[in-house]
Amino acid sequence: MPITTAVFDAYGTLFDVTAAAREAAGEPGREALADTWPQLAAHWRTKQLQYTWLRAVTGDHTDFWTVTQDGLDWALEATGLAGDADLRAGLLQLYWELSAYPEVPAMLARLKEMGLSTAILSNGSPDMLAGAVQSAGIGDLLDDVLSVESVGIFKPAPAVYDLVGQRFGCERSDVLFVSSNGWDAACGAAYGFVTAWVNRAGEPMDRLPGQPQHELSDLTTIPQIADPNYGKLHNL
Repeated sequence: MPITTAVFDAYGTLFDVTAAAREAAGEPGREALADTWPQLAAHWRTKQLQYTWLRAVTGDHTDFWTVTQDGLDWALEATGLAGDADLRAGLLQLYWELSAYPEVPAMLARLKEMGLSTAILSNGSPDMLAGAVQSAGIGDLLDDVLSVESVGIFKPAPAVYDLVGQRFGCERSDVLFVSSNGWDAACGAAYGFVTAWVNRAGEPMDRLPGQPQHELSDLTTIPQIADPNYGKLHNL
């Protein structure tokens, strides 16, 4: 069956989750952060994800903004930066304005030219996602932004992946699901999506029941995966 719908995870896939810590580290007076921002960014992301999984397992759901703040507080303490209220506030503000990866706008535009439906499927809360989409200037390249808040549980719960078929009326095999999280791509594959794992960090494949059909270093070739004839027609 041909791909009719391309769905993307947001954070780490379309939006650079390290951007907030990196940009804050370049501000005057942030010498302590300049030495530790890569560690802080890594801790922040790890705890953010871990808290979504734990809350999904325990049924103790909250919105992604709360999880994001909790993860940052852990990361600040782990890197010896706890207690700096201005730094905390600045990092959280920057998270609403995350940069998109450079290839994202052209890639989405190509998918729209091909006639595909495009969407985000994210753990993010609707207001956070709206802020990121607006900041990146990609709103006109997306048909919808789907948030787990409509079902009250985080990925990889099947109820989250169900949102795609409910919104677009497509079969699972009609969907190309793209994520930078190996576990998300694997679970999407097990669900029945065609999946592409954007393995920007060169990590090993997760040992899970599903396996992504495609592994990429960035998003540039997504149009060719969605339609192999696209690359031939456009000399890509």
